[in-house]
Amino acid sequence: MQTELKKISDYWKEIYSSQVKEYRPFEISEDFKRFASLLAPGNSYLYIVNLHNFELEYVSDSVERFVSKDASDIELNDLLQTVIPEEIEIINLKSKVISDFYISFLDKEKVLIYKNMFTYRMKDAGGHTRTMLYQAFPLSVLENGTPEHVFCIQTDVSHLKVTSTNTVSFLNINGGKCYFNIDISKGKFDPASCDEGSNDFSELLTEREKQIVIRLSRGLNAEQIADDLKLSHHTIKTHRRNILQKSGCTNTTELVVKCLTNGIISPSLN
Repeated sequence: MQTELKKISDYWKEIYSSQVKEYRPFEISEDFKRFASLLAPGNSYLYIVNLHNFELEYVSDSVERFVSKDASDIELNDLLQTVIPEEIEIINLKSKVISDFYISFLDKEKVLIYKNMFTYRMKDAGGHTRTMLYQAFPLSVLENGTPEHVFCIQTDVSHLKVTSTNTVSFLNINGGKCYFNIDISKGKFDPASCDEGSNDFSELLTEREKQIVIRLSRGLNAEQIADDLKLSHHTIKTHRRNILQKSGCTNTTELVVKCLTNGIISPSLN
């Protein structure tokens, strides 16, 4: 496992650290800390990583719910070691797609307006396996567009009916073009592999359909959802069939992941 983790860190150093030649700390104000605390409610933690040397310049205290170390002592490698062994190569491929997107695909003027997100599985300090939603976006870039400081948010989404997937999504935080569910198998960003029409996916679902998706994400079946919404279970099954058809998904798990990455489902409890 250590060998595989070293492959990931060596790749990051080759791609990012070789470009970020000078160490410059990110200025963390008290206002930023207050803002950050609002972004990590419940089972979440966040941090800022400096890509010059992958030092964690800020880590929220909530990380201690996941790693058995004091927040002030935690390093990036401690977080990497929580990834379950079966996920390590997948994380490696995801990191390659992400670096290719920011460094090779995007114009440098657009680097700061895109965040990336994916799900993966980790094992916490108590030995429990959790499904995590990873979200990250650059806070600063070099003149050539290479990210320098990155803000990362990790949220436990085990309460949702979600599994780890072999895709990465890139969201324009200004509402522009997004790239959802990019295949990672080749370790390269391929815009042709994203879900067509995903930018408008949330508009395809009615409010009733969104209510049903939220309940599906909690693991409720048709009968339970019908009782909750005071509808017949036949109506719920019809809605579910229509939702799957609209989304292009083949099952509920795939649907929930898509709704999560499109912002229809919140990572926190709905």
